[in-house]
Amino acid sequence: MTTTTYSVSGMTCGHCTAAVTEEISKLSGVQQVSIDLNAGGTSAVHVTSESALEESAVREAVDEAGYELVAS
Repeated sequence: MTTTTYSVSGMTCGHCTAAVTEEISKLSGVQQVSIDLNAGGTSAVHVTSESALEESAVREAVDEAGYELVAS
């Protein structure tokens, strides 16, 4: 198992976190998604998966939910 933290901008509420969680959870190998919501800036998205995920796949999932993955 590996846990990676991503920064996502634009999330401000529970609906936002639910949308991002739903899209990332669809990725192969994802076991858990948890989000530390920061309405004033970027939010931390913690993804636990069987192995490291391709950042491009996470970026596409976040985009599909309507938000933006912030480059690290």
